[in-house]
Amino acid sequence: MKRCIALAINGLGSTAPNPMVGCVIVHKDRIVGEGFTSPYGGAHAEVNAINSVADKTILKQSTLYVTLEPCSHFGKTPPCSDLILSHGIPKIVIGCVDPNSKVSGRGIERLKANGCEVIVGVEETACKTHHKRFLTFQTKKRPYIILKWAKTKDGFVAPKTKKTKQPVWISGLKARQLVHQWRSEEQAILVGGNTVLEDNPSLTTRHVEGKNPTRIVIDLHNNLPRDRAVFNSEARTIVLNSENLNGEKPLAQEICDVLFDQNIISVIVEGGPKTLQGFIDENLWDEARVFQSNTNFGVGVKGPQMGCNVSKKIRVGQDHLELTFNSK
Repeated sequence: MKRCIALAINGLGSTAPNPMVGCVIVHKDRIVGEGFTSPYGGAHAEVNAINSVADKTILKQSTLYVTLEPCSHFGKTPPCSDLILSHGIPKIVIGCVDPNSKVSGRGIERLKANGCEVIVGVEETACKTHHKRFLTFQTKKRPYIILKWAKTKDGFVAPKTKKTKQPVWISGLKARQLVHQWRSEEQAILVGGNTVLEDNPSLTTRHVEGKNPTRIVIDLHNNLPRDRAVFNSEARTIVLNSENLNGEKPLAQEICDVLFDQNIISVIVEGGPKTLQGFIDENLWDEARVFQSNTNFGVGVKGPQMGCNVSKKIRVGQDHLELTFNSK
């Protein structure tokens, strides 16, 4: 199962809104097939693993390991449970159950009903951690939310006044490269209107190889200039305004509802302190990734207040990365 997880990570950033699943097929204690989920719309992990087995006759004496319950419904592709049954694979080991109402338990029951031995819950915690984006989307009906910002040693995220229209970089180049890597791994990135006006960010992955995330821009009054970089053709942009945010719920919750309806399973929030604090205050976040530099502003714009302890601290170039996970 650990090998399944290692394989599955290859799908990071390309499978959404599908989960990034890993699958291994074993015959007589030897791995004979492996696979992970293809980019969205392509084959699932089980299909790729079965297709990789050179001699299909041995599948009738093999065990299939998979990080997530095989699907039992028709979507972009046929049900994986049907494919497993068609090859007569007698034993299936599953990391965790798929909470999707179209699948949950049905894949397992279908396999059992057709005589398969099914074992569920092997390396379950590790599999659930790996599938955190998909599981959050399915169970909490919102994207997996990563908050990201950079702060000075004295806690400021921006100077009190800017001398130019260019962004003021707090973190170093290595930190910025890592952020672009993160962008390539998540489905979307979100900023508020003030960030668009002040910094004119592109919100792309220009420092690394990888896809650009969908850009989410909060523009409640629909008055942001359309010559801003976020409106160029480099990536898809979704504008959140009074047409989809009606004020009936707190803002962060309304944003989550819209993104859920858009089938977006993960988002990095890179906005200013007001936008970030909104998600914190509504407890609508899963991870916070905060870079702290060795510089001091003395005065400036204070960063968001988390109210919880940092889980882990890592050195990234000249900066420190503080990782915090929401346990509430």
